[in-house]
Amino acid sequence: MPLPEIMMAVLWVGLSAYVLFGGADFGGGVWDLLAGGAVRGREQRDLVEHAIGPVWEANHVWLIFVIVLMWTGIPSVFGAVTSTLYIPLTLAALGVIARGAAFAFRKASVRLWQRRLFGAAFAFSSVVTPFFLGAAAGGIASGRVPPGLAKGDLISSWVNPTSLVSGALAVGTAAYLAAVYLTRDAQRDHRPALAEAFRRRALATGVVVGLLSAAGLVVLSADAPRLFAELTSGRALPLLVLSVLSGLASLVLLWFRAYLAVRLTAAVAVVGLLWGWGIGQYPELLPGVTVRRAAATDAVLAASLGSLAVGTLLLLPSLWLLYATFQRPAEPAEPGPPA
Repeated sequence: MPLPEIMMAVLWVGLSAYVLFGGADFGGGVWDLLAGGAVRGREQRDLVEHAIGPVWEANHVWLIFVIVLMWTGIPSVFGAVTSTLYIPLTLAALGVIARGAAFAFRKASVRLWQRRLFGAAFAFSSVVTPFFLGAAAGGIASGRVPPGLAKGDLISSWVNPTSLVSGALAVGTAAYLAAVYLTRDAQRDHRPALAEAFRRRALATGVVVGLLSAAGLVVLSADAPRLFAELTSGRALPLLVLSVLSGLASLVLLWFRAYLAVRLTAAVAVVGLLWGWGIGQYPELLPGVTVRRAAATDAVLAASLGSLAVGTLLLLPSLWLLYATFQRPAEPAEPGPPA
């Protein structure tokens, strides 16, 4: 396989990882927002905080990975995207910063008004950040980012039917993944009532995401007909079918409370849709710009991919240990001394 295609495949793997892990973190913020008042929502917020607290910074490694690989591997596309879509991307970056700061400050706050203030900032940022990222992706998918620096319209490039649906789908997908993951976390911590609450939310959100995906196809048929054709009758169709079947299987598994297995099918459903977009748009990245035309020289690609291969030998085992450590069942508390 030529180096430009290898680079794009690696980039899409990193994007998939960010959607599955970082996206679920954003979704945790959505459920934090909808948990209810300080007393009624305390148990749900504690579970969200416990689930994402050890890993939320690590999950942004994948976002940095995608940005660096775009910058070095397809610099002309990176320049066009970041200059035309700098408004939603800047808002998303501010959201990431505000979300992280608010999450850390809330954990350290002892006064109720402070926790409410930082909690509101954390939850709000968790909703708007994936929306802006999804809107930016919609601008690229609908062909509204032309080649060249700041050649596209700064508003209509991300405020358009495809972008709005993509933004809503990004928020819904994040909430869905978080609800699916949290069912298992609650079950592992022996909190069946909480697992049941997130199961109901996962079922409802899964249906909403399915409807949004169908609405997205309708919008694409009018707004991005080439991508629509590839998704419904071209090379991307098998991935779209895989996504739909995995989504349906996830709903069945949730219904029967198979909380561990549904993590896999939910991830496949989301990744199938993401890779369907990538395959459907290939070989064009921007209108008239193919992967091989946009890619850096073979020497740069070889050096970048070689560095990534070495870094992967250190990164993946470390991430595996991090996730495995905090996914272990909690040790039962030892009985205290008799009163």
